[in-house]
Amino acid sequence: MFASTAFAQSAGAASPGITGQILGIAPLILIFVAFYFLMIRPQQRRMKSLQDMIANAKKGDTVVTGGGLVGKVTRVEDQHLEVEIAQNVRVRVVKGTIAEVTPLGGKPAND
Repeated sequence: MFASTAFAQSAGAASPGITGQILGIAPLILIFVAFYFLMIRPQQRRMKSLQDMIANAKKGDTVVTGGGLVGKVTRVEDQHLEVEIAQNVRVRVVKGTIAEVTPLGGKPAND
């Protein structure tokens, strides 16, 4: 009995039409556009600039790895960098793990 009453009440309702459907979807589209311009696009720019900096890393640049090691580049290979993290202590680092590159002659840390 309860189900038949519910169906009877909704049976006479008019359908919203095509404009109602578009207006129902419009907020979702606007949210996606806002996310694209506020979050996705700046992240893509940041990643592209980081990849360019890693590809152009050269001897003497200071790098920070994803693990937090800071050192000076002493040798550049195709997929690896040799980084001096202390005097006479050199490690090989995969280029993909580099988080930041500061060019040779960058701003001193004390300023």
